[in-house]
Amino acid sequence: MKAISRNKWLTHFVLIAFSALMFYPVLWWIGASLKPNAELSLPSLFPSRFMWSNYSDGWVALPKYTFTYFYINSFKLNITTMLLTVISSSLVAFGFGRIQFAFKKVWFSLLLLTIMLPAQVTLIPQYAMFHKFNWVNTYLPFIVPSAMGGAFFIFLLVQFIRGIPGELDESAKMDGCSWFGVYWRIILPLTKPALITVMIFSFLWHWEDYLGPLIYLNSVSKFTVPLALRMFMDTQSAVQWGQLLAMSLVSIVPQVLLFFLAQRHFVEGISTTGLKG
Repeated sequence: MKAISRNKWLTHFVLIAFSALMFYPVLWWIGASLKPNAELSLPSLFPSRFMWSNYSDGWVALPKYTFTYFYINSFKLNITTMLLTVISSSLVAFGFGRIQFAFKKVWFSLLLLTIMLPAQVTLIPQYAMFHKFNWVNTYLPFIVPSAMGGAFFIFLLVQFIRGIPGELDESAKMDGCSWFGVYWRIILPLTKPALITVMIFSFLWHWEDYLGPLIYLNSVSKFTVPLALRMFMDTQSAVQWGQLLAMSLVSIVPQVLLFFLAQRHFVEGISTTGLKG
């Protein structure tokens, strides 16, 4: 019993030590956001005087716009793309997971190949195409592709749908349901954990996307939070690093809240994807 107790204490000690090691950069980040520029290079974790004004001053530091404006832009864009991604990906995944059609395996293989294709390869052709469509400096380069689903999300949902017994579809069709009725009444409710996983990933990826908005958005009035942080550095001759770090810390709050609020469904969706029912 004593050996088991010692092993348990040793395990907890190792886990706590590694957790502290992983959390240290975040702790330094919080401390640095409260420091003046003169103390950023000092080895101390926290400042001699807490500058809470870094948060209030940083929020209104950019000319003509506050961070409220960029937050609204990010939320409008990310919520729209997230909802469209969930709807389109679930529809396509339902087709691959339940409906038989010609060359189904070939199309699914081509879909998987697009996951392996680096985004940098398609960057220039996509920009040229969107430029011809006059979509540059609009949100359409983000909204329209999300309405066509995402290869990774479709693959994730297909694996989940395949684990749902097919007898449920047959029972629903015997009761008069169409294929869309099976999708809406049977598949969507049962894939709730996987759908929430798709929502979380989609929101996180679009919220922290810097390259896409940098390429397609030119007007400051359309900038998202990542672009606002970069502009924060461009608009001051002497960068107030404390204010910049404070705003970057504030920028991750929606991501952290979303993950913790949906953590149970997220873990369930990851753990059950691909399991056969």
